[in-house]
Amino acid sequence: MSIKFTKKVAGELLGRGENALTFKPTSMEEIKKAITRDDVRKLVKDGAIFAQKPRSELHKKRVKEGRKRGAGKRKGSAKARQGRKWEKKVRSQRILLKRLKLMGKVDNTTFKRYYLLVKGNAFPDKRSLLLHLSDDGIKVSDEEIKQVNEYVKSTYR
Repeated sequence: MSIKFTKKVAGELLGRGENALTFKPTSMEEIKKAITRDDVRKLVKDGAIFAQKPRSELHKKRVKEGRKRGAGKRKGSAKARQGRKWEKKVRSQRILLKRLKLMGKVDNTTFKRYYLLVKGNAFPDKRSLLLHLSDDGIKVSDEEIKQVNEYVKSTYR
């Protein structure tokens, strides 16, 4: 008989598709001679016909469910979903203020005032914050800025 019949029957017995089956090359003569379902069942039991490993269940689940990125799942505008630039900017400015306060460069009232300005998005970057501080008479040297940057690298990276 042909291998086509054997493949079909073996697929039904193993509960798999025909393409997921493998025949042992050494048993090809016996597989061709199989006529009945019992013959195929015996070949499966002997290990001449076997199913390849199934795909992982996780993969099947992901394919079934999909990624769920449609319009119904979205909250916020496209611009709001881009990234966290504001958070990153504010955090770096707050860390700078905190370190300057710990160094004794900034007193409590100045710290609170600038902290609220940072919260209100008054400074586009750290450089402009430092410029405003220098306008208020708080001079920060390059070495002190390097100290703050090293602290940030060691703590937050």
